[in-house]
Amino acid sequence: MDQGLRNYLIVTAGYWAFTVTDGAIRMLVVLYFHLLGYSPFEVAMLFLFYEFFGVVTNLVGGWLGARIGLNLTMNIGMGMQVVALAALTVPDAWLSVPYVMAAQALSGIAKDLNKMSAKASVKTMVSGDPGSKLFKWVAVLTGSKNALKGGGFFVGAALLEWIGFRAALAILAGLLLVVLLVTAVLLPSGVGKMKSKPKFTQVFSKIPAINWLSAARFFLFGSRDVWFVVGLPVFLYEVLGWSFTEVGAFLALWVIGYGFVQASAPKLVNRSRHGHGPGGGAARFWAFVLALFPAGIALGLQLGWPADTVLIVGLLLFGVVFAINSAIHSYLILAYSEHDKVAMSVGFYYMANAGGRLTGTVLSGWAYQTQGLEACLWLSTGFVLAAAILSFGLPEIKREAGSSSGTNSV
Repeated sequence: MDQGLRNYLIVTAGYWAFTVTDGAIRMLVVLYFHLLGYSPFEVAMLFLFYEFFGVVTNLVGGWLGARIGLNLTMNIGMGMQVVALAALTVPDAWLSVPYVMAAQALSGIAKDLNKMSAKASVKTMVSGDPGSKLFKWVAVLTGSKNALKGGGFFVGAALLEWIGFRAALAILAGLLLVVLLVTAVLLPSGVGKMKSKPKFTQVFSKIPAINWLSAARFFLFGSRDVWFVVGLPVFLYEVLGWSFTEVGAFLALWVIGYGFVQASAPKLVNRSRHGHGPGGGAARFWAFVLALFPAGIALGLQLGWPADTVLIVGLLLFGVVFAINSAIHSYLILAYSEHDKVAMSVGFYYMANAGGRLTGTVLSGWAYQTQGLEACLWLSTGFVLAAAILSFGLPEIKREAGSSSGTNSV
């Protein structure tokens, strides 16, 4: 087997295992702390540090990966997730809000270290290959991750019902520890490590395309979380009368479907036959298309159309187009990155991603509480349009994205 493909499969398997635990711990915390009497907004705030520390982790993590190797930062992330899972197995009396927020902060750091490491390492494994292959590999990695995160929601809920909160956490921690040991043995050392030790100031990209893409990414992911994190699940529960099980199952299935579409993005975008992946034009086009859906859902709700039908159909369409947007962005950050600086470029880019999620999470709770779901959707529309406008700064891919220099690839 080709060495690059072998390493890609190892990284993907490790990323899959981590992602299942990430989805499971989120569902475990949401359901268990609801049982303990926390309100939906209090539960949402438990994840505030999870998102906030993602911003810091991606900024520092890319720099760290370039210094010590992406294989090590990925394994450090897995180890921290094992600790975060174990930390929540303490008695209920210990599970105060600050304690749980701290555990979620640790899990957020672990998640972003793992994600940054897995995605950045793909660039090093397909060096010299056409951009279409890079687009396909990163789309499969990202799409499968999102599908498995939805599966993790099911795993968390099922384990909570079958064996209880603490036993579920202990099993997840044990399984992830085994995966950590296996990947530590199988992956070569020094993946993505720069030959010279980079200074911390180098994490701020000097490539204009990466800065434009990172800004667009901020608003793209803010547009999803500004209505998806708090507003949507609370609306389904309080206004439409769905049970917690129905809300959880629906959102899990949405995430799984979103992941499958993301993995299929190279075929849907239909650019791979040209020998390179999509460029700035595709990012702009799909962002403008995406803006139609939160606006359409908001209008449907304001006109008094059946809310359940509007939301289900709208969510399905929004998910398909959002997945295509996300896959294009995930490819472009690798295509625009210089080969030996890919870890820092990806870290900077996902810092913007985490910032958008944090902003969206906070605005979701505020907008829904003060003005309702329609306000969340109009904010989402504005965020998508901002991403589309910023995408005018993105160049096309003129040469193979696998070339050694990202600056020559755009």
